[in-house]
Amino acid sequence: MVTIREIPVSGYEKVIEVLNPDVRLHGFIAIHNTKLGPALGGLRIHTYAKPEAALEDVLRLSKGMTYKSALAKDGLGGGKGVIIANPRKEKTAELLMSFGEAINLLKGAYITAEDVGSTPDDMLILKKVTPYVCALPTETSSGDPGRFTAWGVYRGILEVCKKLFHSHSVRNKRIAIMGLGDVGSHLAETLFWEGAELILCEVDHKKLETYCRKYGAEAVTPEDFFKTPCDILAPCALGGIFNDQTIPQLRCKAIAGSANNQLLHSKNGYQLFERGILYCPDYVINAGGIINVASEFDEGGYNARNVREKVNHIYDTLREIFDEADKLNCPPFVVADKLAEHNLEHGIGKRKTPIHFN
Repeated sequence: MVTIREIPVSGYEKVIEVLNPDVRLHGFIAIHNTKLGPALGGLRIHTYAKPEAALEDVLRLSKGMTYKSALAKDGLGGGKGVIIANPRKEKTAELLMSFGEAINLLKGAYITAEDVGSTPDDMLILKKVTPYVCALPTETSSGDPGRFTAWGVYRGILEVCKKLFHSHSVRNKRIAIMGLGDVGSHLAETLFWEGAELILCEVDHKKLETYCRKYGAEAVTPEDFFKTPCDILAPCALGGIFNDQTIPQLRCKAIAGSANNQLLHSKNGYQLFERGILYCPDYVINAGGIINVASEFDEGGYNARNVREKVNHIYDTLREIFDEADKLNCPPFVVADKLAEHNLEHGIGKRKTPIHFN
């Protein structure tokens, strides 16, 4: 049987530790804020060095989801789930279903979807024990959100090019992508066909070789990624990578990628600003996935064309943030945070009709 232990955390509505030794389950669920709607955030399965690291990650990620949905005005709140496990070796149906039992106990306050280490097929397994699951590979669901996240990042990169290079094109721009998972691989393909010069970084050496050959790209190691001379860095893997150690190494003009919580601390955003590096707030540029998933709950059901048009507006949102940041002479993430907090305080984008789960 799954057991849960509530952990009091200031600023969060509910945080629980999830345990079931019989299936080697140890995880956490964090519900940060539900002022605008039920909390939605993916299930991350990752080999954390210690439980404290997993708890820190779920807290950071769930807060990021609150801000992401607040700016996207999708009628959802912020939450996240994590399981401490190797997704390739330790992920089992029993482990997933046990975690699903914990989700069920929250009675719809938290809705899950795929994330790093989990897949749409994993969501089908969770669906066996809880209805509070989305992004399923079914005809009535939104399926894999990766392509929409990647498209939103591409739209954000176009805005970066417009601002920095006065060109609405990535042609001949050197763009370095870290992580060739679902989002990074889609982004690489789009950038290749639009004429960018790609630099790729991926821990799976076989995958890296395949994609470098496919796109005529240059390969770099994770150690060399940050000091690679390029126009734009696009981190599409895990977060916390821009910190006191990596920022001094940077030789890029902008950062625009899909990874969540890219800044280890808010002070790192100021350090990028001081260095003249344009940073796209991650929860703005990577909102394509949550926009796609939230559209499952639209009146009339999911429609991919409608989602595409909504994701296209990431370009406009970033332009507004950049313009306001220029006026205030401050980092863009400061403006993005204030806009998200304004929407939360005033209920802008709040869900008007409840979500009905089958």
